[in-house]
Amino acid sequence: MMQHFVRPEGSPPVNGYSHAVSCAGRVVAVSGQVPVDSEGQLVGEGDAEAQVRQVYANLATALQSAGSDLEHVVKLTVYLTDLQDLAAFRRVRDEHQDPARPPACSLVQVVGLVHPAFRVEIDAWAVTSTEA
Repeated sequence: MMQHFVRPEGSPPVNGYSHAVSCAGRVVAVSGQVPVDSEGQLVGEGDAEAQVRQVYANLATALQSAGSDLEHVVKLTVYLTDLQDLAAFRRVRDEHQDPARPPACSLVQVVGLVHPAFRVEIDAWAVTSTEA
């Protein structure tokens, strides 16, 4: 069970995230996912949207392996090397996560990521849909 507190009374406006999310169930921590495919090849060099799409595909795969999915994400941390990529991130995020029930989220601009061509990395906390 998850409860989203998108904008509690007295809190500032939001843009696609909840100020708080409470949950019950097994917790799943997903390491930072980067824009590489299952063969380890970079996807979308120079294309922020393609990179975010690959990162979301990797998040979905990791979550599924742990008995969860994108619907059960409680918290995201997004690392962008260029804040001009924020719109691309938001477009893809809104395709994969319910804008009415968004996870809590932090977004940070970083100087670089482990590979110079990576524009985005995202890690996540989620819960499983069952207690098992």
